[in-house]
Formats: sequence, structure tokens, C-alpha cells
Amino acid sequence: MEYTQLSWHERGQLWLRLGLRGALALGALALLVWVGLPLASLLSPFLFALVVAWVLNPAVRWLQGRSSGSRKVISMILVILVFAVAVGVLFGLGWVAVNQIRSLFDNRQSLLDELLDGVVNVINSVGGWLEGLGGLVPQGVLTSSEDLIGALLDWVRGLDYDRWLTEMAGQAPSMAANVSGFAVALVVFMMASYFITGDYPRLRSELTGRVPVMTRDFCRSVKHIFMGAFGGYIKSQLILSFGVFLILTAGFLLMRQPYGLLLAVGLAVLDFIPIIGAGTVMVPWAVVDMVLAQYGEAAALMAVWGVIVLFRRFAEPKILGDQTGLSPILSLVGIYVGMKLGGVLGMVVGPLLLLVCINLAKLGIFRPVLDDLALAAGDINAILRSGRKTDQAGEDGAPPHS
Repeated sequence: MEYTQLSWHERGQLWLRLGLRGALALGALALLVWVGLPLASLLSPFLFALVVAWVLNPAVRWLQGRSSGSRKVISMILVILVFAVAVGVLFGLGWVAVNQIRSLFDNRQSLLDELLDGVVNVINSVGGWLEGLGGLVPQGVLTSSEDLIGALLDWVRGLDYDRWLTEMAGQAPSMAANVSGFAVALVVFMMASYFITGDYPRLRSELTGRVPVMTRDFCRSVKHIFMGAFGGYIKSQLILSFGVFLILTAGFLLMRQPYGLLLAVGLAVLDFIPIIGAGTVMVPWAVVDMVLAQYGEAAALMAVWGVIVLFRRFAEPKILGDQTGLSPILSLVGIYVGMKLGGVLGMVVGPLLLLVCINLAKLGIFRPVLDDLALAAGDINAILRSGRKTDQAGEDGAPPHS
């Protein structure tokens, strides 16, 4: 491949463009970290209210067309209805959680005794299995294992739960202050949801009217790409999780497992999180059953987990590819990088952001930068090859070319 050197004027313009693009990218990143995120945190009630207004706008518009009523009245009714349902669900879940936590503390000693009994049974089973091995296991290993287990049991028995309760009670004032701040933010969020939903068409027209046409078209394309990627990814994960829920429900019903439906719901929710999956619970559960000689339940659990693995192995590439167009290896890259940067939330958001970047690249947004980088690489290669030709010409005794 033949590379051509640039003139000094062209080279200066090229590196000036690359420098400006790099400086603008770093400036945008710094602005996002030091200004955008704190500002978003400060205005979070209004941003969430804007999302609520965007979601409710189609329903408000449809009801307004059907009833010819006032948009503000319809918006108020919908906002009140949505918040009433949300508060009712949260109150019910909170009530159940508080009762279960209170029951847990009231019965903590009996639960601790049951836990210790279970640990002792597991230890005895492991000890009996090791004794069955005879002289294959050195006596020192058995002695150190027994000492370690005894120290673990002493540590569990010596836990001071009353001190933990006292420390939690000491943090009650700060928790109360946080609750009061949350209550104020919630009231502001509800009021802002009503105001923005009622005036959504006017606010949207005023905002878009101040934006240039090219910028508006670009933002519309980015929005279309993001919503398509987000909707496709979430839809694919919901389909897979629902399939896992059906497998778990059928398996637990066949096993005659108490609370099988609740377990299926919990494990399906856990399976929604990439990499973690239902196996993080089912495999240790089966191992404990094996130690306790409950071989039938252990085999059933592993069979159900095997069906889930096969379902995900064959269905996930197809469903994820059909809904998002993202290949399995790129999904894995997005999950891993997201996990490193943002933890569990990053594992869910990582493939989504990767898909958005890929679709933006297909639109040609990064094409000028890539072209300049290719031009700079060609210029550098031409300079290096020119220097090598000059050295070779000097060794042969020929005059160097200018």
C-alpha cells in the first residue's frame, strides 16, 4: 500500500483538528463529571418528572381527544392515579418488609440456633464422609478443619446483636433527616409531574423551537437509536427471564417445593442480572443437599438448572440478536466492561451503551475522526518509510532523494 506524505500546511491542519476534537471530548467528559452529574442530582425531582410527563403524554393526548376535556384536569387525574398505585404498592411492600424484619429480630435467637444446627449437621456429614476415606486424609488436615469449624461456631455464637441494634438506634436522627428530605423531594416531584405533564406540548415546542434544525435532527436520530436499543435489550431480557420463570415454576411444582412460586419469582429476578443468574443460588443449594444426603432434591435442582442453562444457551443469542442486533461476544464485552465501571447496574447498562455507540457509528458520526486518524497514520507511515529509503540510498552510495 502506497502512503503519501502531507505538506506541512496539511499536516498542521490535520493535527490541529485532532487536537481540537480530543480537547473537546475531554472537556465534555469533565463537564459531565463535574457539572452535569451534580446538576442532575440537584434537579433529579424535575428530571424524573419530565420522564413521567413523557410517558404519560400519549395517554393524556388520547384521553383528551376522546373526552375533549381540559389537558390539565386529565393530567391531574392520571398523575394522581399513577402515584396512588405506586404508593399503594410501595406501602404494601414496606409493610411486609417491616413485619418480616421485626419478626426476624424477635426470633433471632431461635433462628440462630436453627442455623447453627444446620451448620453442625453439614459438618457432621462432611466429617463422616472424610472418615469414610480412611487413611487417605492426613490426621493433621482433619484436626485443623475441626479447629477452624469450632472457631467459626464460636464466632457466630459470640455475635453481639444488641450492640448492633444500639448502633442502629443511634443513627435514627440522621435517618429521620434523610427521610424528611426524601419526603420534600417526593412532594416536589409530584407537583412537577403535574405541571410538566399539563404543559408538556407547549414546553416541548418552546424547547425545540430554540434548537437549530441540524441539531434537532441529530438529537432525533440519537433518541431513535437509544430508544430502539433500550427497548430491544430490555425486551429480550424480559423474554429470557419470563422463560426462566416458567421453567423454575414447572420444576418446583414437580418437586413439590413449598413456596415454589415465590422462589421462582425471586430466582427469575436474579436471573435478569447478567452473569449472576439463578445458578448462583441453585448450585450451592444442590451442594448442601448432597452433603445432607438429600440426593433426590439435589438431582432435581441440578436438572432444573440444566434446563435453564440449555434454554439460555440456545435462546439467548437468537432473542438478543433479533431484538438488538448485538452479537453474543459484544454483549459479553459490554457486560464485563460495565461491571468493572459501574457494578451491577453497569452490567445491565453496559451492553445498551455499547449498542448505542455501534448504531451511532453506523450513522457516520465518528467517520470524520476515523478518517483523520487514518490520514495521520498514513502520514506517519510515509515519513518512516521515507527515512528508511533515505538510509538505504545512503548505504548504496546513491544520493538521497529530496
